[in-house]
Amino acid sequence: HVQLVESGGDSVQAGGSLTLSCQVTRANIRNYCMGWFRKIPGNDREGAATIDNGEGTKYRDSVKGRFTISRDDAKKFLYLQMDNLAPDDTAMYYCAAVGGGCTDGYLAKWPAFGYWGQGTQVTVS
Repeated sequence: HVQLVESGGDSVQAGGSLTLSCQVTRANIRNYCMGWFRKIPGNDREGAATIDNGEGTKYRDSVKGRFTISRDDAKKFLYLQMDNLAPDDTAMYYCAAVGGGCTDGYLAKWPAFGYWGQGTQVTVS
């Protein structure tokens, strides 16, 4: 049973940077498509970025050029480097995993991800 634990959320000023981390336990991370999703109260979850087990990446348009997703399969960690943060990036950020490679369109299909962390809050003011 895959377990995901996020960390790194914080309150920052606009233009600042944060790095989110997600530790994966009880699974061989190499077998999973991984993603970062975010949720604002009152809104549905939205995909920020996904990374395939072959390390192909996808980003939502609003974070392209500012966010970088990466994975360290040996250490079982997923990361999200966030630069030039804006108030619209304020949300609870979740790490998620689904077995196999990232199917085309997974960024927009959060229900396809069967494993989720508890979330880490990012606040940009």
